[in-house]
This record gives sequence, C-alpha cells and structure tokens, in this order.
Amino acid sequence: CYVSSLSASFSQSASWFFFLEEETRVTLVTLLQVLNRYNSQEEWFLGKRLHDNEASIIHHYAFSEDPSSFGYPDPAAGWAISMSLLQRLSLFVSVFQIAFYIWEGGNGPKLTAVPEFCTQQRDYCATTFTTYLPNCGDAVNKEDIFVAVKTCQKFHSERVPVVKATWDKDAAFLEYYSDVTDPSIPTIHLGVPNTERGHCGKTFAILRRFLSDSVPKADWLLIVDDDTLISLPRLRKLLRCYDPREAVSLGERYGYGLMQSGYSYTTGGGGMVLSRVAVSRLVSSGCSCYSDDAPDDMVLGMCLSSVGVPITHSPLFHQARPDDYSEDLLSMQQPISFHKHWNTDPVAVYTHWLQDTQPRDEL
Repeated sequence: CYVSSLSASFSQSASWFFFLEEETRVTLVTLLQVLNRYNSQEEWFLGKRLHDNEASIIHHYAFSEDPSSFGYPDPAAGWAISMSLLQRLSLFVSVFQIAFYIWEGGNGPKLTAVPEFCTQQRDYCATTFTTYLPNCGDAVNKEDIFVAVKTCQKFHSERVPVVKATWDKDAAFLEYYSDVTDPSIPTIHLGVPNTERGHCGKTFAILRRFLSDSVPKADWLLIVDDDTLISLPRLRKLLRCYDPREAVSLGERYGYGLMQSGYSYTTGGGGMVLSRVAVSRLVSSGCSCYSDDAPDDMVLGMCLSSVGVPITHSPLFHQARPDDYSEDLLSMQQPISFHKHWNTDPVAVYTHWLQDTQPRDEL
C-alpha cells in the first residue's frame, strides 16, 4: 500500500491515519478520545500488540533470540499512526513490515499498545471485530472450482495421501499434475520436466489446460502445492463475494520491488485463485516463464500486473504453518489454507484448523 499519496492529500487536514479491516467495527467517539491522549505532532504508532511466540519464516526469523520482544499491530483491531510519522513513510505491505520499518533499528518508535483497540467486545473498546469470512450469500457450487494440485514422483507416497485423507473429497473437479503418469492416484504429466524449485513451466501448462476442452469448464481455478492444506467449503463461501465475470486473482498477497516499480503476487503455497477471465487474459497476453524453474507465483504476479489484473489479498490464506503465525491473530479467523508439513502432523493441522463440524454442503 502506498502511503506517500495519503500524506500529500491529507497532510493539511488530518492529524491521524487509522487503518482497519472491512469487518472492523468502530465506536468513533471512543476512538477520538483515545487519539486525543497522544500528541499527533510527535511520531506515534498505536495498536493492539501482537508478537511471535517463536522465530517465524514469514517474518524472516527476525528477533530470533527473543521473538516476543518485538510487537506489531493486530490489523483486525485497527491501528493508527500520527501524521508526523506518516510523513517519513513511503510504502508498506504487511503490518509486521511497517512495524519493523517504523522501529528503524531501534531509532524509531515501537508500537504503543492501546487497550481500547480490541477484537472482542468490551465496554471500553473503540474497535471490535466480527469475522474475516464475510457472509455474501450462499457458497458457490463445488462445480464452480477446478482444483490443480502440483506434485512430483518423490512426493506421491508422502504428500498426496495427506491431500486424499483431508480435503480432496471436497472437490468436484481435481487433477494432480506430476512429472510422471501414475494411474494409482491418478496423476497427469503435462510434458514439463520436474524442477527443484519454481515450477513456472508446470503452472503455465496448467493455465493452458484449464482453458482447453480437456477439463470441465469452471468459473474458478485453484492452484495449490501438494503440501497445501485447504478448506474448500470456506473458499466456496468466500468466492461468493467476487464476480467470476471479472478478472480476479485472490490469495495471500506479497510484493516484489514495490518501491522500484515492482509488482504484487499471491503466494503459491497458500493457494492461488484465478477467475477464468483472469486466466484467459493472462494466457492470451503471451506473457510466459523465462525458465521452467522460475518462481511461478512471482511470474504470475508480474504477468497479471502487465495486463492490468489486480492482486486481491485475503488474510485467510497462509503460506506457512499455523505455528508461524500469532495465536491471537489466528483466533479471530476461519482460515482457508496453510502450507508445509515440516515438523507438524498435517492431518491434525487440517482437523483442528480447517475442518468444519457441520455438513460440508451446508457451508
């Protein structure tokens, strides 16, 4: 998100900037009372404090010796920065990154914890939060989503059985794409050799297959890794909020080189969701991989940016394990996905975090 334009547009009229989620509820009178306690002519960074319990890959193992020593705001509760502070910022992608940038190696202000910034209802709260999974109506049909699982031969016996034991059964249309054809799964070989990283060639072959007559026609394409854990019923509910007749790219958004005219992209591990319109626009543009082992999610983001398709972020997609996120943050979510089996029991993770108790067709 670019903040320099906010400073340029509102520096003469605003003292504070308050950032919140779509589902955050605000008691304006209380919020103004809270902000009046602080001098907006000074650099203030206010919010409900979260911290990592252990060093996390999603935060590049920062503060690994004492992860709890560094706080960042809970976006669901909302967070505020004074105009004085905003004027030295230019860009941020995540609340952790902006907290780290503001801290400036110890020279800038740390997050000030404000008890009135809440997620659960209390009498004294200026903000509260309901849910990250909005109710936009009935879930889309199972048949509206085509699922593509990327795998390779060495993981056929290790990772694919986890998919089949957990969320595979919730898909109407699903295919496994590998470097070999294995009728016992079954897998499909797209003619692209396996690569140790990147998988761009395989992903672009999936995009072309999705548009062909070889698979059932669906409004949405979901591309996941073989170690992605996902709730398809929750995804179906979320997709009701989006129009498949528009070019949509949805997932956990990251950024590359944004301060140097870079681009946003959805992380592949958490699952990449594309409308048929977006896939068609991307494929017809001629944009392609510079090598088969290029990072597929980043190349997709670059290509989508070049054809004017925005990347839509949802905090319900996760490119890492539950242990890599703040427990307080996850407690307010109905997560849609997690990624990686490392040092976890993936079936237990799915059961605890992603499996709903009510019948799937009711979600």
